[in-house]
Amino acid sequence: MSVKGRKTKLESHAAGGAREVGRSAAGTLAPGRGPGDSGVGAPRDGDMAQLRNSVLVFAALGDKTRLDLVTRLCSDGPLSITRLSAGAEVTRQAITKHLNTLAEAGLVQDIWAGRERLWQVEPRRLDEARRCLEQISGQWDEALARLKSVVEREEH
Repeated sequence: MSVKGRKTKLESHAAGGAREVGRSAAGTLAPGRGPGDSGVGAPRDGDMAQLRNSVLVFAALGDKTRLDLVTRLCSDGPLSITRLSAGAEVTRQAITKHLNTLAEAGLVQDIWAGRERLWQVEPRRLDEARRCLEQISGQWDEALARLKSVVEREEH
């Protein structure tokens, strides 16, 4: 939360996305799924908690400039805003705003080296996002295997 308990734009966007996970466009559970079923349509309670924790990360990485910044920090290590903005299509002020958004999501952190402020990736959050994607991928694999089984049974 930002100053005076107000949500930041990213938190508000992420909160809206978290409510829609496992829901159809109409806001209902996917057909054939109950609230406790596991699968693509309705994540389990523990899965929902993990997805909610990852929403800020995915919202932050959904922007090309922020994704480029994270990619650069992963490959080059800690960098100053001056070095990050060199050759960028946006201003240093825009880079700073993007870095602050990434920091809110826990993806980067700033460190001081003497008088210079450097930014570095927080690998733990990227690992959490990777695990979340692996979980979703596994759920889709299971759902597709069930669909294949049903289709093959109907063919014979």
